Amino acid sequence: MKPAQRLPLSVFLVLTVTLSVNGGNILVWYTEGSHWINLKPVLDTLIDRGHHVTVLVPSSSMFINTSESSRFRYEPFNVSISKKEMEKIMHDVLQFLIYDMDHMNYWEIFLKFLETTKVNLECSLKLLDGVVKSETMMKRLREGNYDLLLSDPIYSGSELLAEMLDLPLVFSLRFSLANNWERHCGQIPAPPSFVPIAMSRMTDKMNFFERVLNFYLYALQDIVIENTFWKDLDAYYSEVKGTPTSACKMMSNVDIWLMRTYWDFDFPRPFLPNFKFVGGIHCRPAKPLPEDMEEFAQSSGDAGIVVFTLGSMIKNITKEKSNMIASALAQIPQKVLWRYSGEKPDTLGANTRLFDWMPQNDLLGHPKTRAFITHGGTNGIYEAIYHGVPMVGIPMFGDQPENLVHMMAKGVATTVDFTTMTTEGLRDAINDVINNKSYKENAMRLSKIHHDRPLSARDEAVFWIEFTMRNKGAKHLRVHSHDLTWYQYHSLDVLAFLLTIILLLAALFTKTCCFCLRRCCGRKGPTKKTKKMKKKAE
Repeated sequence: MKPAQRLPLSVFLVLTVTLSVNGGNILVWYTEGSHWINLKPVLDTLIDRGHHVTVLVPSSSMFINTSESSRFRYEPFNVSISKKEMEKIMHDVLQFLIYDMDHMNYWEIFLKFLETTKVNLECSLKLLDGVVKSETMMKRLREGNYDLLLSDPIYSGSELLAEMLDLPLVFSLRFSLANNWERHCGQIPAPPSFVPIAMSRMTDKMNFFERVLNFYLYALQDIVIENTFWKDLDAYYSEVKGTPTSACKMMSNVDIWLMRTYWDFDFPRPFLPNFKFVGGIHCRPAKPLPEDMEEFAQSSGDAGIVVFTLGSMIKNITKEKSNMIASALAQIPQKVLWRYSGEKPDTLGANTRLFDWMPQNDLLGHPKTRAFITHGGTNGIYEAIYHGVPMVGIPMFGDQPENLVHMMAKGVATTVDFTTMTTEGLRDAINDVINNKSYKENAMRLSKIHHDRPLSARDEAVFWIEFTMRNKGAKHLRVHSHDLTWYQYHSLDVLAFLLTIILLLAALFTKTCCFCLRRCCGRKGPTKKTKKMKKKAE
């Protein structure tokens, strides 16, 4: 072999050995939908860095096809719930959130919410059965010699599995219901005076009555979740472990919480050393568009294009609604790319094209994109922030109204209501976002904030995952408040002690004063009455 050929080969061998030595063995908890879309780029990066990634996948998974070729190793497991049942649960949830809520009063919504929470938890536990209650599965996982468990905790159970396998655990999540997991289990501070509860649609600038409402909602939802979600999960964990177990206490052992927001999206708030804000981990520079889309975009001239999607979960809407939307889109000068797989609207304009699928990130990064009409999913919003595109929001369900409140507060979006919007209302909202320069200026400002950070969101997420593996956990970042009782955390015992001391000193001071007064005033001279009585006696 020639000397010139030896050097590249030597470098290759060194890199191969280095990767094999430093590469970790990572087990990934199953997740679905947009949560999987968000997690997948992190897994790709981990693989690029020489790590081995194994993804747990239930037999009823709606989004992950284990028969497809992949860079990951899939670890399938059987569950008692079918894919059809999973799809029905999802359909019922969407039906409630998108259509039924508008015809319910608050009490009916509250009861339906409790029912939905219970059904979702039951589904999670059936999936969990296929792992922790399967001796064959647990044997395979123990023999896997994993270094870390990575989880999006939308489906419960990863903290139980991490303890059973004695693995460090890293969470990746947007937020939990009412921020309950982060506040109570993760111990992140959340003063209700300026940290709005999740799904409240309030900002950090609350007036007095909003602060009263925020305080009330924190208390109410904590009580509800404690007596529904945590109660049932505690019972399940206790059954599996054979001893009384608190699921929240177990969750408090999570080493790193990767929160999928950042200060371009979120309102400033206090956080802890083991909470890392990594919003936009799936974002990337735009790639060239498919030829037909590029040709359509270029045909728009100076007017540009508008990108429109209601997300992967909404595949169809009523014909009346689709005609109304198509009519509004036909009245704007821009060309529109609309992701829609339903029946073609009768009012579809020549400026609008329908697509079953679109490269959303690449379209938002295209120089001719003027606005993004979105349902308000976190992934889409972050791609718009990344590329500096203003938004027209049509929130549908879940965290989407909350997300768009954040964007409106930042001055980069306006919203229309899906159930009450009109052709004119939607048209005017699109024109306002495109023609009012403040929306674009604010979008570019947020984009600059997003990019102006020491590491990209994805690199930071990967760094903390590798950090946790290198150090066999990150318990040194765990605050001592996890080990305090609620009254110790709020220093109520200290206040009670100080109050007792103050009361004792006050009582001692009062007694001393009374004693001194008696001593000083007790020896008085004879009064006139005493003198008269003495004279009579003589």
